[in-house]
Amino acid sequence: MAGWVRTFDPQLPRDVWLLQLGGVMNSFGNGILLPFLVIYLHDVRGFGLGIAGVIVSASAAAQLSAGAFAGPLVDRFGPKRILGGGLVLQAVGIGLLPFVRQPWEALLLIAIEGAGSAGFWPSQSTLIARLTPPHRRHAAFAQQRLTMNLGIGIGGLVGGVIADVSHPTTFTVLFLVDAATFLAYVAVLTLIADPGAGDSESESKASYREVLRDGLFIRLWTLNFLFVAAGYSLINLVPPFTRDHAGVTEQQIGIFFFVNTAVIVIAQLPISRAIEGRRRMRALALMPLLWAVAWLLLDAGTYWLDATGAFVAVTIALGIFGIGECFHGPAHQALVAEIAPDRLRGRYFAVHSLSWGLAGTVGPAVGGFILASRPFALWPLAAAVCLVAASGAVAVERRVPEADRVIPLPAVD
Repeated sequence: MAGWVRTFDPQLPRDVWLLQLGGVMNSFGNGILLPFLVIYLHDVRGFGLGIAGVIVSASAAAQLSAGAFAGPLVDRFGPKRILGGGLVLQAVGIGLLPFVRQPWEALLLIAIEGAGSAGFWPSQSTLIARLTPPHRRHAAFAQQRLTMNLGIGIGGLVGGVIADVSHPTTFTVLFLVDAATFLAYVAVLTLIADPGAGDSESESKASYREVLRDGLFIRLWTLNFLFVAAGYSLINLVPPFTRDHAGVTEQQIGIFFFVNTAVIVIAQLPISRAIEGRRRMRALALMPLLWAVAWLLLDAGTYWLDATGAFVAVTIALGIFGIGECFHGPAHQALVAEIAPDRLRGRYFAVHSLSWGLAGTVGPAVGGFILASRPFALWPLAAAVCLVAASGAVAVERRVPEADRVIPLPAVD
């Protein structure tokens, strides 16, 4: 039994574990807040559901605006410094949200948070890639997914206990805890050394032109846009949808988000280990296929059931969604790290983050208005996009270099 458990050891350096520790604390704060942000804006501050969706999407829009600057800053000044700066901006944006009374105020603060997030993702991913040996990068990005979701799951459970629309001050607690976790991550960064790029590479001229000429990367970017628009970005719309149409409570919302992330925590490393030695893009295609099943189950369960029955159906759906998420880090994110030269990795991940930002803008904004007018049409439409993305992942495989088509096996001692 002990030997079997050891097969799931990601075999990562100490500094990667420290980085992931900071990620757990940070994602705990996000988990406390994110499932309830739309509810806060709509039910506590009285903003329309469509307006609330636009406000949430402002974070992604700010990532688009600031993202172009993030890549060169990461490559020039190092991912550790830019990561710390991004965390501080996020703390400011989130920490001041309890004071909003008008939609424009919330838009401004969410935009500040989004600007910080624009620096957060490319810098964190670049730092992970630098700290991890190439043959273990898929495991490092799998661990990133695990630790982020562990924090989000625990945070969502705690947030569900705290949040109460009849007591607006409970949401103030959520915002302040989230802001504090960003600053806690900054403290962890002081314990990590950035190894930097090689001298010859760091002195070479770098530009976005090289990134945009990479045909494989552009195809991966497009796939990720579809993944986020039809998958990740719609998670924030699940709570108001299920609350308004099936009568689930804030506590139940916290529980099914916890189940979603618990599935990821339990399944992530075994799935990462199971797909080692297997074709990367076919493994990746399983993710949107599972998401299509999850969205259809969510839609049917909320339409045909209510209260406890709907809660069970949604919980199962988000568990399936969580299994799908386990394929993204080791199959997709690690491939981006592999095809990017070290001197350009900040730019690669910055452009890659724009796929999250753009899709994160489109998904909640469009989804919010669909939810307001034709709520039960949203999830079948999202499932259809997921099926298109699955087909695209299989088609892209022929563009992947032979050396990267198969996920590496662990080193043998």
